Amino acid sequence: MFRPRARSELRAALARAVAPRRALVGFDGFVDTIVAPVAQRAGPGENFTSFANLAEFGQRIVNAAGHGTNIELYPRRDKLGGNGPILANALLAQGTPITYVGALGHPTVHPVFADLAGRARVVSFAKAAHTIAVECPDGKIMLGMMRSLDDITPAALTAALGGPDAYRDALAAADLVALVNWTMIPNMTAIFSDLVDHVLPRVPVSVPSPRHFFFDLADPEKRSSDDLRVALAIIARFEQFGRVTLGLNLKEAHQVASALALQPSSDTTACLRAMTAAIREKLAVATVVVHPRECAACATADGTTWVPGPVADRPLITTGAGDHFNAGFASGQLLGLTPESCLALGVCTSGHYVRTAESPSLADLDTFLANWL
Repeated sequence: MFRPRARSELRAALARAVAPRRALVGFDGFVDTIVAPVAQRAGPGENFTSFANLAEFGQRIVNAAGHGTNIELYPRRDKLGGNGPILANALLAQGTPITYVGALGHPTVHPVFADLAGRARVVSFAKAAHTIAVECPDGKIMLGMMRSLDDITPAALTAALGGPDAYRDALAAADLVALVNWTMIPNMTAIFSDLVDHVLPRVPVSVPSPRHFFFDLADPEKRSSDDLRVALAIIARFEQFGRVTLGLNLKEAHQVASALALQPSSDTTACLRAMTAAIREKLAVATVVVHPRECAACATADGTTWVPGPVADRPLITTGAGDHFNAGFASGQLLGLTPESCLALGVCTSGHYVRTAESPSLADLDTFLANWL
């Protein structure tokens, strides 16, 4: 029943024809090279068999211990990458004007971001990082080279935007501020602190609706629990300047729950909802949303909500699926939809993307809600 409700809310919001809500997104940027790992080659070009799953791929690597091996990575395409750029691209497709600030190339924007730069206001002040995304049907391994992200600092960010006053003006103009990829940006915690201590206190409060802050940690496994707890505590402080949403996939949710000393959760729907609610209560933020591959749940002060997802048996692409979920959920928030309908837009945005490798419009989401199998 949630799908008809979501379609009704979406259509009503679009019928109101209010001015589009604006977003500021940052700060990472990656050139993603999507590759298929070759299990067995029979001839040139596409004449090969890929590994059936990550376990099979991983076993080939394990078997090389003490010996070595050669694994071919067959390039599929280069594409815009990074949590921020993919999120921004998806929000643009759904009608949200974007200011993107981050590592899209320096001194010039890298060609892979040309389309984004042509449709959004882009402030790029660092070289893009590079990821080789090894994709199997059941998941992916992201191999990143990201030293350039060290150049993303509070001072560099302020200077790139034109100074402290211009920084505040950019934030004041945004209804949504999406700060993503904490894990891979070493100075992101310092940027968070600078924002809550020095920048946001002098930014006018958003009216008539509070400003939305969206955070995506991006797989904090390689960061210490102490680092994660510090970042989460600062994220919670953004609540005094608007409404905070923390977006997590299932693995990230377990990592956050562990860092916060919360009880571990099984993968049942009831446990997923309970873990989502416990994280939100512990952080005292407006919303926590957790999106496993097959469903999604969110918690607010009014309780928890859950919807199933349209799982694709043979996805065309998986890299960026979580960022597309986040874009759909955030679009729903900007449109003033209920949490259930925000979840519906999230799973539909991701579902459309993995089937088509294209970011859907709101009209596409209306169609997808009506027809998904």
